[in-house]
Amino acid sequence: MEKETKCIHAGYEPKNGEPRMIPIIQSTTFKYDTSEDMGKLFDLEASGYFYSRLQNPTTDMVAAKIAALEGGTAALLTSSGQAANFFSVFNIAGSGDHVIASSAIYGGTFNLFNVTMRKMGLDFTFLDPDCSEEELNAAFRPNTKAVFGESIANPSLKVFDFEVWAKAAHSHGVPLIVDNTFATPINCRPFEWGADIVTHSTTKYMDGHDATVGGAVVDSGKFDWMEHKEKFPGLCTPDESYHGIVYAQKFGNAGAYITKATVQLMRDLGSVQAPVNAYMLNLGLESLAVRMERHCSNALAVAEFLEQNENVAWVNYPGLADNQYYRRAQKYMNGGTCGVVSFGVKGGRPAAEKFMKNLHLAMIATHVADARTCVLHPASSTHRQMTDEELAAGGVPADLVRLSVGIENVSDIIADLKQALSSL
Repeated sequence: MEKETKCIHAGYEPKNGEPRMIPIIQSTTFKYDTSEDMGKLFDLEASGYFYSRLQNPTTDMVAAKIAALEGGTAALLTSSGQAANFFSVFNIAGSGDHVIASSAIYGGTFNLFNVTMRKMGLDFTFLDPDCSEEELNAAFRPNTKAVFGESIANPSLKVFDFEVWAKAAHSHGVPLIVDNTFATPINCRPFEWGADIVTHSTTKYMDGHDATVGGAVVDSGKFDWMEHKEKFPGLCTPDESYHGIVYAQKFGNAGAYITKATVQLMRDLGSVQAPVNAYMLNLGLESLAVRMERHCSNALAVAEFLEQNENVAWVNYPGLADNQYYRRAQKYMNGGTCGVVSFGVKGGRPAAEKFMKNLHLAMIATHVADARTCVLHPASSTHRQMTDEELAAGGVPADLVRLSVGIENVSDIIADLKQALSSL
């Protein structure tokens, strides 16, 4: 199936007389006839459900749809994008380990890595995503367990050079993890360019309607864990909490990573996505391909308008032909990037604040990437925990305004921007 068809049909195929729509299985527990039947589930000898903190049929169906869209072999849904990024790293790295990450990542993810996970004993090295191959390779250590980046950085909009970072990761025997939230699998499929694990904040374009918080982790099934078993004991040595099972041997490359994340991390941390949230997420997924086309066309028109406005200092959108990431976007993205445009208003922070106060259609919100146009000043909100130096390193200057272009009529969006800019 093509991506547009997968958005609607992947993950669930109703049998005769069954619901046409993915059903909401709103149950915490599941009944079995014998203790032996349930015991097989706890021993990972059979597939099924016994408690929704680990797995639920509704969430599994939606996860399967996202896996199909990304071209992966397995996936799980989490309670948020933050939980997804935490799971993606913590599933293979722990206290005493090291991870390399792009410095141009969402401020919340940077804080997760640089503050919270450091307290858990993990060490991180942050590099400019445009660093040289020599700089990148020099950052690896014997205890490096993963490399992390964003396909399109939030909010700097730097386009990730997948092949360069994948080559470095694989030459050092570790997987490349990519947050694909902004591009979505409609515009970019990181597995085709060397990524091994993909994460999403499904709260954004996948849901698309400002309705549900959620995340997803998808495995490509391509990374050979046993080839590097000395680096990944959690996957390649016996897990005594499951009677000595070795995930990489029992479930192979296609299933080991997600199985471990489910039966260990989800079991112990419980960052589960509720079935009703997964149901609502699926409603958004069904229109994802249509909406992304509109988001991108609207964003390009808005970016072109902003480039011509006398009150705008600069515009950053990788869909613009003169953008420094245009060629890279053309290489890695499938005809579009995202609906987010970054720009600076002449006059710096005060002018940016005045501009935002005069908007009528575009709403000031911490959210991004849904049907409604919204605007944000990251330096004073989502990225306020970062220093000026960290902001600069992450490509988020203090005057940056992040505009998430919605799917309204583009003439209305531009008219709103025009009148707000004229107030300056």
